[in-house]
Amino acid sequence: MQSELESAVRVRFGPSPTGYPHLGNIRTALFNWLFARHHGGSFILRIEDTDVARRVEGAVDGILDGLRWLGLDWDEGPYFQSTRLDLYRETVDRLLEQGKAYLCYCSPERLEDVRRKQMERKEPPKYDRYCRHLTSRERSEFEAKGISSVVRFKTPLEGETSFNDLIRGAITFKHDTLDDFVLLKSDGYPTYHLASIVDDHLMTISHVLRADEWLSSCPRHILLYQAMDWPAPKYAHLPMILGPDKAKLSKRHGATTITEYRERGYVADAMVNFLVLLGWSLDDRTELLSREELIRHFSLERVGKTAAVFNNDKLAWMNGVYLRSLSPDEFARQVGPFLDRDLPSSVTRPLDARHVRQVLPLVQERAKTLGEVAGLVDFFFVDSLDYDVDLLLKGGLDGDVAGKAAEAAWERLGSMGSWDAGALEESLRSLASELDLGTRKLFGFLRIALTGRTAAPPLFQTMEVLGRDRCLERLRVALDKLARFGPVA
Repeated sequence: MQSELESAVRVRFGPSPTGYPHLGNIRTALFNWLFARHHGGSFILRIEDTDVARRVEGAVDGILDGLRWLGLDWDEGPYFQSTRLDLYRETVDRLLEQGKAYLCYCSPERLEDVRRKQMERKEPPKYDRYCRHLTSRERSEFEAKGISSVVRFKTPLEGETSFNDLIRGAITFKHDTLDDFVLLKSDGYPTYHLASIVDDHLMTISHVLRADEWLSSCPRHILLYQAMDWPAPKYAHLPMILGPDKAKLSKRHGATTITEYRERGYVADAMVNFLVLLGWSLDDRTELLSREELIRHFSLERVGKTAAVFNNDKLAWMNGVYLRSLSPDEFARQVGPFLDRDLPSSVTRPLDARHVRQVLPLVQERAKTLGEVAGLVDFFFVDSLDYDVDLLLKGGLDGDVAGKAAEAAWERLGSMGSWDAGALEESLRSLASELDLGTRKLFGFLRIALTGRTAAPPLFQTMEVLGRDRCLERLRVALDKLARFGPVA
């Protein structure tokens, strides 16, 4: 594997605003950012917005917001290719003058017909170079008819192009497998092949780290560098990201954009840690690394060649680890907007900050995302619970026994002097013994009556935070629900 250049490292991230940044894009940005920071180089942001027809409103803001959220700061840019069209035109004019490119007048219909016939003959579909050898007269006839043209590169018909990929090693492509690719479209906008090469040259990009789907384009780009007599950067093609079913990661595997994960309550440091492990590893055991550790250790020698598999369960686990590492105040700060968004509309806003800080420590150890916290704690904030009486009996108590337990608990709790978790536990354990009930059954019943669910934070800490009045009121409601099963003696 070819060694990395230690000096004058300049890398770029060039997203296209044809959609919101998906995980593959962001993984590419992250690897470029880490490579630049590791080598003390520059990370350049370039918006490749030349596909006018497919531009998506708001996509640029989504890209910038996603990078900022993850802490992937850029040293230059953002540059917009749509403002640099004259530079691409100048390059095309030079190639045309030198006979290294030509005008192509083929219609989309003709190109599709050529492609169809090639596939029928089981040949790889590619342009048949019909316009490569047009005479000046033939070109003039097309122009006179007002037929628009694109500009194609004259790919050498013989020979081969070889290069060293910093991840995959030596790679060779034979020229007879390549086509005469388009440089400039009929609307005057460049293709990726042209614009990226011109900008990489003018921005003195030293290394191009990109997805492996661009590997087959690399010989075209190197030929274009050679045609312009420009030095080519070093290339590294990153492994593909697959879904759990080993198919290419897509929307059918769930959320794919970085915005979706942010909205679901994943934290930036966990996303960075998780994404870097999709293709890179420090060793065969270390999974949790700080940003500083990632910068210190990142190298292309540790990037694998095989595709990485995206595992949602692992991401959720890792995010939970990061949430548990937050201080209570920082956890409350980060979860606040999610509570405000997701708690029932009946809950008064703004939320009582003191109450929130009492509640959250009870679930911080259980939460895997910030977005699920509201569902874990909503019973602390609502005035009444919505559950069916059958749930009260799920723990194995029949209606009469459950009613007696509720009445006894209501009386015992109402007479307590101190209302803290320790005193509550002592009193209710004593009550279970007096009622000749197992603590599991009594405490399970009380948990449902007070929270409306079978799984909740520790019972006595929950009761302490709920407070005496709310606990007594909810036990009274439980008694009313049980009344249909017979009188409470």
